[in-house]
Amino acid sequence: MRRKNKKSYHPREKNRTRKDSNSKSSNRSERSPSRRNSSGDIKKSDSRENRKRKDTSQRPGRNKKSNNRVRVRGRSGSGFKKSDLDPSTFVNKTIKVKEGVKEIETRTFEELDIHPRLQEKIKRKGYEFTTEIQDKTFEFLSSGKSVIGIANTGTGKTGAFLIPIINRLIVNKNNNKSLVLVPTRELAQQVEQEFKSLSKGLKIYSSCFIGGTSINKDLDKLRRINHIIIGTPGRINDMINRRALKLNDFSNLVLDEFDTMLDMGFLHEVQKIIGQMHKRRQTILFSATENTKQQGIINGIVNGYERVRVSDGQANTDNIYQEFIKTKGDDEKIAILVDLLSKKAFKKVLIFSETKRQVSKLCRQLKKLQIKVDEIHGDKSQQYRSKAIQKFKSENIQVLVATDVASRGIDIDNITHVINYRVPSSKESYIHRIGRTGRAGKEGYAITFV
Repeated sequence: MRRKNKKSYHPREKNRTRKDSNSKSSNRSERSPSRRNSSGDIKKSDSRENRKRKDTSQRPGRNKKSNNRVRVRGRSGSGFKKSDLDPSTFVNKTIKVKEGVKEIETRTFEELDIHPRLQEKIKRKGYEFTTEIQDKTFEFLSSGKSVIGIANTGTGKTGAFLIPIINRLIVNKNNNKSLVLVPTRELAQQVEQEFKSLSKGLKIYSSCFIGGTSINKDLDKLRRINHIIIGTPGRINDMINRRALKLNDFSNLVLDEFDTMLDMGFLHEVQKIIGQMHKRRQTILFSATENTKQQGIINGIVNGYERVRVSDGQANTDNIYQEFIKTKGDDEKIAILVDLLSKKAFKKVLIFSETKRQVSKLCRQLKKLQIKVDEIHGDKSQQYRSKAIQKFKSENIQVLVATDVASRGIDIDNITHVINYRVPSSKESYIHRIGRTGRAGKEGYAITFV
């Protein structure tokens, strides 16, 4: 199929190759009120009629068949080094057909055994209903049992472990200290923000340790009382090696996004940290995927645990329209990209490229064309990355260009489009990238240049 005039391109055109659901079904999610907060952690107040939800493996308001839309446009040809992987295989792997999905019902937070002061915090934030992972793990975690949770990104895992931890700290601050390990700096900051919002005024204190920040400031944090420490494995090990951080009295360990930690090569650092927690009684491990190798590692870390699974362990892309645009080279690619960004529907766009150099080059090109854009990658300081993300969240910029540093662990509300400017190197990378859009039951759009 030859690409039509680029000016006519729009991802919501009707000539899609897949059989679309009827219009009522495909638009239903737009009418359904969201039950999650901006970080995707905890469901917000909703009507009693909406208490029953389908399994998280299928979005609310969808019919039983997958709503992936896949289209290939443009002329063949290449002006850049392509990935060895066929992009169409990415899509085939993400399409799921669910038959007979049962509706589930979660409880309100008021139904849970939560301290009145924490209940007040939860209510003030407007949270009423639990997510499925929160509902199924609360009693286990509150009683001090170790839990292995398999749940998709954005299903409320942060709230699932933070609320029981805070609840127990209110009662006993000395014997419930917790260490939370996450794979990325951005995710660590998000977890700390959520913790502070739920614990404000309760005299429960936290510190966050991530790379790219001042070592001296981190050392000062450790001189204060800390009931919960949040950080990346690299920086936590650095604090341990400096003999500034001692984990002897930390009884609870949280490993969030464990599959991503393994993918990023943090296993050795995690094992070293675990070796320092001599009084560890509870381990909470959350992962979006599972496989035989990962299970073997988990069994070596945790003895005796409850296993909770609320998804099939794969990213849910049922409500993401997936498009592929073939181009002859970089000149045509940038022209098509600029044309797309000029369209009204492209309000909040996350663009991925493979290397830091590619990201910086594309960012410069877009800036010259008066497009509000910024970039994040490993060569940028943590302060710069945090500011860029905040500008993107607040919609002070339209476009954020990034390497895969932004594909995992970053939860930004209302991203309208994800664009793969370069074909990702793996199916897993593709899934993580496009998973930044189409969240909270909303429709999203993923476009890949090939």
